[in-house]
Amino acid sequence: MSTRLALRIQERFDRLTKSEQKLAGVILDRPGLIETHTATELAGIADVSKATAARFFRALGYTDFEEVKLQAREERNRTQPYSYLAAAPGSTVLGRKIGEHLDLELANITRTFEEMSPDTLRQAARLIADAPRLWFLGLGADGWLAHYGRVLFSRLRPNVHAVGITSGAVAEDLAMMGPRDVMVVLAQGPQPRELKAILSYAKTTRTSIISLTDHGNLAQAKRFSDLALRCHISSYGLIPSYTTLVSVLRLLAISHVGLVGDTALQRASLIDDINEELDILG
Repeated sequence: MSTRLALRIQERFDRLTKSEQKLAGVILDRPGLIETHTATELAGIADVSKATAARFFRALGYTDFEEVKLQAREERNRTQPYSYLAAAPGSTVLGRKIGEHLDLELANITRTFEEMSPDTLRQAARLIADAPRLWFLGLGADGWLAHYGRVLFSRLRPNVHAVGITSGAVAEDLAMMGPRDVMVVLAQGPQPRELKAILSYAKTTRTSIISLTDHGNLAQAKRFSDLALRCHISSYGLIPSYTTLVSVLRLLAISHVGLVGDTALQRASLIDDINEELDILG
C-alpha cells in the first residue's frame, strides 16, 4: 500500500464517517488489497457502499481510486535508496551527474517523510513548545547542524542553546539541564564515544530527548530518546548528504509555529526589527 495513503488516513481518521472509518480500517489492516482489488471490491470487504468508497478516497484528497492505485504502484517500484555504489575496483561512483544527485536526494527525503508518523511529529512539537529550555547537540562533523538548529529556533522561542558551543564546556551545559527541557540530537554517521555518555547523563536530569538520526545510530537513539526520527541519508559514498536532516529540522520548526502561533511570529518579527536597527546603527 502507498505509505502516503496510510499517512493521509491517519491524519484524517477522526474526520471520516463511521462507514468511511470501516473502510479505512480494512485498508490499514490489509494494505496489499489496494493493488489487487477494485474500489467496489474493497467496499464489499468493508461492508460499505460503492458511494462510500468513492467519497472516502475523495475525502483523502484523491481524484479517484485509480490515482490511489498509481501512487501505490509507484512506491512499490521505487528502489531502495542507494548506499554506496562501487564501479571498477579502486574507483567510486559519486553521482556526479545532476540527475543522479537529484534522484538520490529525492529518494532520501521521500522515504523519510513517508515513514514519519504525524503523531510523532505532533509529540515532538508539543515537547519543544512546553520545554523551559531547548538544546541542540551535534558532535564532530554534525556540530554545524546544532548551530543551525539553535539559530533557527531562536527566532521562534527563547532559551535555545547548543551543547558544547563553547569549546570544552559540555559538562557546564549539561549541568544547566533540568526536567522538561528538550535536547534535539543530530547524529549522522560514526559518532564520538562521548555521545552515549552525554545521552545517558541527560536522561538523569529528566530532559526529554528527540533524536534525528540515520539507520546506523537508530538503535542507540531509541534506547535513550523519547522520540527518534529516522532520516534517510544514503549517499554515493565519500561525501555525506545532510539534506534530509536539514529538512526535518525545518519541519519541526514549522510544526512549532503551527502549535504556538502568534508567539513565534511575534518573536521572529522582533528579531527582524532588531536586525534592521542594528544595520541602521552600524
